Parts: sequence; C-alpha cells; structure tokens
Amino acid sequence: MSESVYHVTGMTCGHCAAAVERELKKIPGVTEVDVNIETGAVKVASEALLERTDVAAAIEEAGYELIGN
Repeated sequence: MSESVYHVTGMTCGHCAAAVERELKKIPGVTEVDVNIETGAVKVASEALLERTDVAAAIEEAGYELIGN
C-alpha cells in the first residue's frame, strides 16, 4: 500500500473535487482518493507507488493542474 499527497490548483467546489476524484480513481491500483478543496490537497491511496505523470494527466483530464511536489 502506498499513500501520496498532491496539490491541485483551481478547485473551488464539490463538483471540482468530484471530477478530480473520478479521474484519479481511473488510474489502475488507486484504492482511495480524498480531496480537500480548501487546501487543494489530494490524498491518494494505491496498491503501489503511482507515476507522477499518470497523476498529472488524470488531474488535467478533470480540468485542473497538479502543482508543486
């Protein structure tokens, strides 16, 4: 099991959080996603370490941007 925290910019509402969560859950091995709209933090639990490029692509597909890390 692996757990990582990413920071996403542009989320302002529950719909934003749901879109990010939905796209991240499409990544093979992702078991849980927890989005905090106020801080922009997105905690992702997965069966193994995720490739940052896969995470960034999923977040971009949802219409937002991965920052930092």
